[in-house]
Amino acid sequence: MTQNRTGDPVKTQNMAIVENIQFIEKEIEGKGVTLVAVSKTKPVEMLMEAYNADFKRFGENYVQELVDKYQQMPKDIEWHFIGHLQSNKVKYIAPFVSLIHSVDSLKLLQEINKQATKNNRVIDCLLQIYIAEEDTKSGMTEEECLEILKAETLPNVRIVGLMGMTTLTDDEVQIRKEFKKLCEFFKELRTQNFQLSTLSMGMSGDYAIAIEEGSTMIRVGSKIFGGRIYN
Repeated sequence: MTQNRTGDPVKTQNMAIVENIQFIEKEIEGKGVTLVAVSKTKPVEMLMEAYNADFKRFGENYVQELVDKYQQMPKDIEWHFIGHLQSNKVKYIAPFVSLIHSVDSLKLLQEINKQATKNNRVIDCLLQIYIAEEDTKSGMTEEECLEILKAETLPNVRIVGLMGMTTLTDDEVQIRKEFKKLCEFFKELRTQNFQLSTLSMGMSGDYAIAIEEGSTMIRVGSKIFGGRIYN
């Protein structure tokens, strides 16, 4: 059994996926937090194990993998796209995606609106805010976010909240500081009457800290399914 960056034990993929989900749901019970099971690189069989236990909320990072799984699996699943999204690939997920976490530019938001219109849908989106102290993470600045919220006139997208990813580090003080900053910005926006309900922050190694700092949605992969599987 391995450990995540908070030192908690992580069950391997050979252990019960359903038990892992139930354990996390018990941890977050009554805290107003929604769990998204991050299933990137995992085979359909593993997702179906969770689905058959009535868990139907999955997050994917790659467009083609998400489309493939959507085509193979039941149609009452709530699919979340959480990875970096290129504008030219929005059209593939627009017909069915429930929530896009990673909107990092106005250009991308406009393309989502365009494709949502073509599919006669309104797509919920989160604006990804850059909070990490490393160049590998995506996201917009707080100023860019505010400009979009003030000027947003795209009828087929609904901005429902914010998302952020912290610096990849074992320093819990650093992680907490970055989560806190995002939560403070989220609260500030809500005082300005922006109708935001979702703050997506926290993954397998740091979701406990994220919840303490105000997260309402956590994205958990390895602590449910075990380590990534690559072909």
